[in-house]
Amino acid sequence: MSPKPRPKKSAAAKPGAVPAKNASAVGFKPVIVSSVALEELQDFDSEPSRALQPVAEEVRVCGKCKLCESRTQTVFGTGDPRSPLMVIGEAPGGDEDVKGKPFVGRAGKLLTDIIEKGMKYKREHVYIANVLKCRPPGNRNPEPEEIEACRSYLERQIEIIQPKVILAVGLFPAQWMTGKKIAIGKLRGQVHEVNGRKVICTYHPAYVLRNYTVETRKKVHEDVLLAVELLGPGPLVS
Repeated sequence: MSPKPRPKKSAAAKPGAVPAKNASAVGFKPVIVSSVALEELQDFDSEPSRALQPVAEEVRVCGKCKLCESRTQTVFGTGDPRSPLMVIGEAPGGDEDVKGKPFVGRAGKLLTDIIEKGMKYKREHVYIANVLKCRPPGNRNPEPEEIEACRSYLERQIEIIQPKVILAVGLFPAQWMTGKKIAIGKLRGQVHEVNGRKVICTYHPAYVLRNYTVETRKKVHEDVLLAVELLGPGPLVS
């Protein structure tokens, strides 16, 4: 009897790559293009940046939820991974979807002012990410299954960066970080302890732009000063 033919060996996966079956297991057809964040991380020479690169690659080819089909590109994060301060927003908007970086539109300009004028830090010394890595159509609110699909990515970003303080801007990151399903107005104005980290919640810059009152801006300023008290004066990264 002739011996049975040996099965062919599958090609070895490249480091950091996601097996193709993961992208199609749930039936979605993800838009896959180059990653702005991955290119940025490669410019940093630090252990956190190297550890984040395979996670950014996973996000680049992610096909876990329906948002992968309508995105222009993924929006992983931006800034210095060595930072003791991490800002977490809700989801990419139209400008972010086009440019591949979080907070680059009008809300992003206000966030820059909050960081640089209000906190007296340099924006490039802060690491910024979102709960979702793809833009929801029409800038609608994130849906529960989309948040869960992205959960492990943000968890790993936090674990790698090890920020001393996390500033959660907006309802969804505030609830995501604290695990409390209550209004942002009840979560802000205090320091939360979450897994040994300090978490401060405040209003999203887009909300501030829509409600540009002295009272709203004062509340945000009070919140970010809580972070400054914990972190001390800059620079955040030397």
